[in-house]
Amino acid sequence: MLTSERLPRLWRWGQGMFLIFPFLPTFGSIGLLIIASVVVIKEKQELLKRPLVWGLLAFTLWLCVTSTTAAYPQEAWLGIANFVPFFIVLMGMSVLVETPAQLRRLAWLGVAAAIPIAILGIGQITANWTTPEGLQPMLGWHIAPSNRLESILLNANTAAAYLLVMFTLALGLWVEAYRWRKKQLWEWLGLTAIVFLLAGALFLTGSRNGWIGLLLVITTFVFYLRWYWLIAFGSTVVITILGAAFAPSPLNHWLRWIIPYYIWGRVNGEIYNRDFERLRTTIWQFAWELTQQRPLFGWGLRNFTPIYEQAAGTWLGHPHSLPLMLSTEIGIPGLLFFLILVGSAIARSIVLLTIWSELTPTPGAQQWQQDKLIFFTFIVAFLALTIFNFADVTLFDLRLNLLGWLLFAMIHGVSHNYRHLILGKKLVS
Repeated sequence: MLTSERLPRLWRWGQGMFLIFPFLPTFGSIGLLIIASVVVIKEKQELLKRPLVWGLLAFTLWLCVTSTTAAYPQEAWLGIANFVPFFIVLMGMSVLVETPAQLRRLAWLGVAAAIPIAILGIGQITANWTTPEGLQPMLGWHIAPSNRLESILLNANTAAAYLLVMFTLALGLWVEAYRWRKKQLWEWLGLTAIVFLLAGALFLTGSRNGWIGLLLVITTFVFYLRWYWLIAFGSTVVITILGAAFAPSPLNHWLRWIIPYYIWGRVNGEIYNRDFERLRTTIWQFAWELTQQRPLFGWGLRNFTPIYEQAAGTWLGHPHSLPLMLSTEIGIPGLLFFLILVGSAIARSIVLLTIWSELTPTPGAQQWQQDKLIFFTFIVAFLALTIFNFADVTLFDLRLNLLGWLLFAMIHGVSHNYRHLILGKKLVS
């Protein structure tokens, strides 16, 4: 019997918390943590059979070791809070979410929550919408006029990461409707409008990471649908934008008649005049030098900020690259262990995805193919957020950190539930 069938009340509450946590981050996050904790307690024997759980326990021990050797131990111990509670969410939700049908349900809930967030962000830019002061303490966020879409995420890059994930889920639902439910015209039209809404909001964040992620996600689904003609069109657009941004004169001037300054100026960074200390190349070089100085245990979690401030006289919350941040703060062994821990679980889900069609109970079964698509969609969403973090860090935003671990939990839960398919394939081979 599936866990959601054994624990239906927790599954219902989990859906509710997943829907509201972007709007009420503290309440929703605590709710999800409580639900996950109850599941962990009830299913502890099942969880202790999973290598991933033992890996999380080992990684937690490593974080404790690096905190004792940190340059600023208090900061490092506080930094553990950005990981361990989310490990509990990962373990609990990976047991609670086990089927593609649940993934589909959560995708709809996530997209439904993203619609007002995108609309609020567009209103923030086009109509200078603001949050009433009386609501700010209760909500935990505010909206203020800005030239880049931030919406309720408070930061343009954070908003871009969130919208990228939700755009991916919406696009997966759109593809499902396009391929298998063409007769339900209103559903397909509604999803079409949502996809364009989320894509437009993501574009207005002005986030280069978001734009690259959007392009990669669309390309992935284009290959999935085998619409290869779109690759040629998209490649032409991208080359034109890159030419307007980086081509030598006079070619760049000609292309800039076609491409708006908002795009090519953001791509090459001309639209913003950043101090040398805030250039990502400068920050990345400094982080790598710190890694070389303490390659084994690193400097400790959350230690990059005070060290960089002391050296450069500029406060930065992070080095704008999650792998570099981890190598700097918990050492190269810690980074490699983290990558192996997450990567091996995702690799197993991709293996399952590649053999999914071969193990269809009935040849050409539509539901089986739809389940494969939604599973594929969640993997793409997680990988898009992962790639985003190679040039930024969303760990310090409660909602984005939680969203990342939730995606991972859902993917792991389904792949673990269908692990017999991988085993069956090996036995047949």
